Amino acid sequence: MATAKAARSRGTPVKENGAKLEEGLTVFKSDKFDADAYVQSKCTLNEKEIRQLCSYLLDLKKASAEEMRRSVYANYAAFIKTSKEISDLEGELLSIRNLLSTQATLIHGLADGVHIESSSTNVPEDSTENVLSDFEDREPSDLERWSVEFPDLLDVLLAERRIDEALAALDEGERVVAESKETKALSTILLASLQTAITDRRNKLADQLAESACQPSTRGSELRSAISALKKLGDGPRAHTLLLNAHFQRYRYNKQTLRPSSTSYGGAYTAALSQLVFSAIALAASDSLAIFGKEPAYTSELVMWATKQVEAFALLVKRHALSSSAAAGGLRAAAECVQIALGHCSLLEARGLALCPTLLKLFRPSVEQALEANLKRIEESTAALAAADDWVLTYPPTATRQSGRLLSASVGNTTAFQHRLTSSAHRFNLMVQDFFEDVGPLLSMQLGGQTLEGLFQVFNSYVNMLIKALPGSMEDEANFEDSGNKIVRLAETEAQQIALLANASLLADELLPRAAMKLSPLSQSHYKDDFQRRPTDRQNRHPEQREWRRRLVSSVDRLKDTFCRQHALDLIFTEEGDSHLTADMYINMDGNADEIDWFPSLLFQELFAKLTRMASMAADMFVGRERFATLLLMRLTETVILWLSEDQSFWDDIEEGPRPLGPVGLQQFYLDMKFVMCFASQGRYLSRNLHRVVNEIISKAIAAFSATGMDPYSVLPEDEWFNEVCQDAIDRLSGKPRAINGDREVNSPTASVSAQSISSVRSHGSS
Repeated sequence: MATAKAARSRGTPVKENGAKLEEGLTVFKSDKFDADAYVQSKCTLNEKEIRQLCSYLLDLKKASAEEMRRSVYANYAAFIKTSKEISDLEGELLSIRNLLSTQATLIHGLADGVHIESSSTNVPEDSTENVLSDFEDREPSDLERWSVEFPDLLDVLLAERRIDEALAALDEGERVVAESKETKALSTILLASLQTAITDRRNKLADQLAESACQPSTRGSELRSAISALKKLGDGPRAHTLLLNAHFQRYRYNKQTLRPSSTSYGGAYTAALSQLVFSAIALAASDSLAIFGKEPAYTSELVMWATKQVEAFALLVKRHALSSSAAAGGLRAAAECVQIALGHCSLLEARGLALCPTLLKLFRPSVEQALEANLKRIEESTAALAAADDWVLTYPPTATRQSGRLLSASVGNTTAFQHRLTSSAHRFNLMVQDFFEDVGPLLSMQLGGQTLEGLFQVFNSYVNMLIKALPGSMEDEANFEDSGNKIVRLAETEAQQIALLANASLLADELLPRAAMKLSPLSQSHYKDDFQRRPTDRQNRHPEQREWRRRLVSSVDRLKDTFCRQHALDLIFTEEGDSHLTADMYINMDGNADEIDWFPSLLFQELFAKLTRMASMAADMFVGRERFATLLLMRLTETVILWLSEDQSFWDDIEEGPRPLGPVGLQQFYLDMKFVMCFASQGRYLSRNLHRVVNEIISKAIAAFSATGMDPYSVLPEDEWFNEVCQDAIDRLSGKPRAINGDREVNSPTASVSAQSISSVRSHGSS
């Protein structure tokens, strides 16, 4: 872990050098590799090359350590199980060795006794008496006297708990036994008795040390001395287990003074409990390293024990601190508890215990619950305000957040980031901005993607409510599965309906992406510097959020499509369901009037008036975002024209009857289409798609007129006449005074040039 962190701090991941390091290792894999020659070849390097070599070797060392760490963690369970089995096997082998030694001693003693008895049967009785008398008369040697007194000495040392002296005496006894077996200085009986005494006292001392280690009053140096002595006795696995259990018992005793209550602050409880748990783990790790070193079997047991304590700790924190916060949607409180715990846990990495991933895995479900509850609260609060929203755009209130921090809009008394929204959208934005204030644990637990997905679902639900606020959208209510039975106040006027689009577009284009930038790890250090930059510039630096932003825009497009479709339907159909756009308005014009006042049809006059009103309102509502207003007007115009293009009943009547399309009807139809292109061009919302569809519609109308056997270009005047009529209509509908153009009558399609002369030079493709 330390190696990987060091690599990340320099900005160069270890994996980037993987290929180069693998290539550099080939020289060492050769069977003919000569270490002396390799070192000698490197001794001719200059200072710069030597530094490069040192840097290369350090990277190689770190990569090797990282590879070993990954290998160990990949097979960690099997590694721990094997180490424990090896430790158990060593203990069993030691016991077997002691039993075999004792058994061998007894067998030798019996054999010697049988030999003495058989020898005595072959000698005269008076000879046996002489031998016994000689043995009784002989003085015992110093070694024999020492072997007799040695058990009593051990008993005294054990009774007085003079551990170090007892260990030294046992070592001395083992040495004497070993020497006596070689020199035969002691009889078999004395040797067997001495071995039995040493084994019994050794077991008694081990039990005494184990009992001392289990006492709650045994702490610090006394505990370490007892565990170290038990290890010297050859019972290392038992000693290490007792060491860990002693630290656990101490922690459990100290934990009794910590009693959480329903009114206690979750962060305070987490901090106090973290101090107890991770201090106990740290002390256990220090004692284990000091007494047992880095022996794998003991290190594995320490890791397993520490992991078990962390799991128990996480269970307590979730029960007494996280559960209530998570259920209530208190993401900040839950995040603070996690940060406190991770802060204490990370201190163990210096002792080789990387337990933060385990802790994060245990806390993740609670934080996910808090995340979901918090997002649900945002959705419900916004829905409640939408039910009473008057859909009037206002600037944000100069209020503080729930956390006590000022809104970014009010910082520095500037309006640089103050945007006009309705009350429900202001509330939505405020809660989202407050939601993203503490996102550290979300990043460390890899919940960034889940957070963005949840926020998108909440925004999509809000867009569904905006769609429901459009009059006439109740017919499509079945299409919104997540809208439920939420009541939304209707936006009755055009200004209110455009305000719905202002809400959705501003949230999707600027406010939500700006808040979501805090979920990028890079933004944690650069966010303050980038705050004054355009959101689009910052988005380009984080391509992983582009797809999320695209989905936001797609959700706004649904609202825009619904808005345009409903306004198009209001133009085309009456309240009774009759259509204003029928073929009769064109095919019945011929022969019904002696003199025609050339002017666009009523439907297209209303379309122009509606677009003019909306353009005026959008100019005030979409300050700084004129492109969105232009696209909205473009989409509305396209919706009406596309409806005309795809109305099959209209074209069936034009092409097949009941009456053919006459010259006057063709001229009126051509004028209407030219009128649409003219005011769309002047309003700067004439799209390529609209231009193409209008030309296709004109071509279909000309084709229908040609089917009657007449030349359409013989009845259509030049485009200049249509442009003048369209401009005059735009001026009149806009309230401008009519211009006087000499003797020319704008209402006469052949006032300047005959239709026959025009038809010879006019091409429809140029229109």
